[in-house]
Amino acid sequence: MRLQIAVALACLVAVNPAWGESAHPNVVLIMADDLGYGDLSCYDGWIETPHIDSIARNGIRLTDYHSNGNVCSPTRAALMTGLYQQKVGIPFVVVAAEGNTNHFAGLQDTEWTWPEAMAARGYRTGVFGKWHLGYFPQYNPIQHGFDEFKGYVSGNIDFISHIDQAGNEDWWHGKKLKREKGYSTHLITKHSVDFIKRNARRPFFLYVPHEAPHYPYQSPNDKADRTVGGDFENHGSRVDKKNAYREMVQEMDKGVGEILTVLKENNLFYNTIVVFCSDNGATALGHNGGLRGQKGTNYEGGHRVPCVVQWPAEFPANRINDQLMLSMDWMATILTLTGGVGVTERQLDGISMSEYLKEDKEPLERTVMWGANTIRSGNWKLLLPQKGIKTKLLFDLESDPGETNNLAESKPDVVKTLLADLRKMATDVEAKATNQPKSLEEINR
Repeated sequence: MRLQIAVALACLVAVNPAWGESAHPNVVLIMADDLGYGDLSCYDGWIETPHIDSIARNGIRLTDYHSNGNVCSPTRAALMTGLYQQKVGIPFVVVAAEGNTNHFAGLQDTEWTWPEAMAARGYRTGVFGKWHLGYFPQYNPIQHGFDEFKGYVSGNIDFISHIDQAGNEDWWHGKKLKREKGYSTHLITKHSVDFIKRNARRPFFLYVPHEAPHYPYQSPNDKADRTVGGDFENHGSRVDKKNAYREMVQEMDKGVGEILTVLKENNLFYNTIVVFCSDNGATALGHNGGLRGQKGTNYEGGHRVPCVVQWPAEFPANRINDQLMLSMDWMATILTLTGGVGVTERQLDGISMSEYLKEDKEPLERTVMWGANTIRSGNWKLLLPQKGIKTKLLFDLESDPGETNNLAESKPDVVKTLLADLRKMATDVEAKATNQPKSLEEINR
């Protein structure tokens, strides 16, 4: 079945005579880790990020963009498949601790991924940075449509020694564990720039999932804190962690600048779609722009995140866009922009936002969910009791984006409608969910 899909997509590319140069844009998606809505200067934040800001000036700044999850792995599962993370079987963090059943989960071979779809239509694919969709060989990015992978598979590593928080070495070149000296942010940028140079004469899809500004909080001049099997503080030894956070974001921004520069040097800037976003909201060290909550919560601060995108050949410049969009929408959107979604093994949950990026249109009203306990329909958002929340909460995000005024008691009909929609959606997703192994024995079957 997968071979038939690949052939069909390849034929679609080959026989479509209407495609001009702009129909074969390169794609670069850069994703920060734990970056908040109010961190970047282009979102009136406290950290100067001139290169990321330039994407907003040359393109579009989204004000209602959301990560699919409020933590790392779920968002990445949704991003890579165009599906709700629950359907992929990864609604939780895939952890490094081998005693936890979630350690054995990962992106299963049954999923049809975004890089597989891009490769099938003739794109060279590469990922450099954080994967966090499984620790075992069958979960490696090379097994899921990426031609090249250099980076780490866990949730975080020491930026200098590349040791994960379980005390294991975690820096890979493809399927092989490899020691490579360097600050992880710099290495991610170096390999991304090299990939662009080597593939400048063919369409490419480049995924750049940065580690910054996730802990451990380390700048390029700091020492390594983690050793193999050692005893260390996961968040790092820096005392001034707030300053470290800012320095980490600034180093990432410099890397974004290097990627933009190499695109210009190779005459690829005009016809390359560049996206910069975050995987979830900031921790207490960052800033979520006045939104309630932070990473790990379903308040807006946990999942409304910065996102800027440019495509000089097609997108307007210096525009603010209020369209509600989620991580899972990028797969359908980019596939549409590169020649149509084509055949997929499962109906995508994400939808194409291509028209809403290209044109100045009224935002499309949508109904979406975060897990089985939070739903948004239009501007209404309902949160059921969950961690840190003891009662139903209903907010009108148009008048109250800070989620300060609970309208659940005064709007019982709205609560009833949203609750019914949430239960229906959650039940449907659960019925179609991919099973995950929970032990080494299941992994090896």
